[in-house]
Amino acid sequence: MKLTRKLVLAKAKASDLESVKKLNCWGCNLTDISIFAQMPNIEVLTLSVNSILSLSPLAGCLSLSELYLRRNMIPSLSELSHLRPLTRLRVLWLAENPCCGTDATQYRLTVLRCLPRLQKLDNQVVTDDEISLALMEGEEVTTPPGSIQNQHTTNGLQDAETENDPLNYNMEETNKIREELGMKPLSRDKFSSLSSPSTRESKTIKKSHALDAVLLLLKDLDEEELHVVHTATQNRLQMYTLDSERLTKTRQTQKTAEIQH
Repeated sequence: MKLTRKLVLAKAKASDLESVKKLNCWGCNLTDISIFAQMPNIEVLTLSVNSILSLSPLAGCLSLSELYLRRNMIPSLSELSHLRPLTRLRVLWLAENPCCGTDATQYRLTVLRCLPRLQKLDNQVVTDDEISLALMEGEEVTTPPGSIQNQHTTNGLQDAETENDPLNYNMEETNKIREELGMKPLSRDKFSSLSSPSTRESKTIKKSHALDAVLLLLKDLDEEELHVVHTATQNRLQMYTLDSERLTKTRQTQKTAEIQH
């Protein structure tokens, strides 16, 4: 069933689509929600218990803060890529969809890596520690096949010159992080001042550019986003400290054993 303008206005008791801020379409047997492309001001949306397959019509609902999608037919977590631009989204209920899979822990980490601003997922409060863990261990959500973001080709041919260009790698790394935080990608000219050394080894280049990407990104983050980065960094440093302590103990043990022998 297609959600129509008439049905939306009747349920919301509104005179026009742009004035609708809250809408409850629970259990309406919906399959087509394309109408939301015309509803940029919607803030709270209930679409649970329907037959929705794609979230692409919601990509332009930039005011959306709460979204309820429990018990639909969403096939893959790649559909979450359509929600990345929704920087105000704080509550998401996605449980009981095919995309949730059987590994509840990995599912939650993957969703939170894609949407790190969430404060509640599936009716459970999101913690700072979860966000930090998700940024490290959650799977990367890719854009669904056929979407506009996946159609970057030049006359149908792959651009071999930029594929291995270190400057292009830097740009891709920065924009990947920006995309995960729901931010607009930067254009290539933003990186024109960066050097592209050809004598360094590939791993050294990648590490250097990854650091450049993070530093460039920090300038555009707000307080909440910086807090997420800070927590993730602290957890990462703790991991390095623990690894260093284990290595030190192992060496001491080996040295003691050699002395005794």
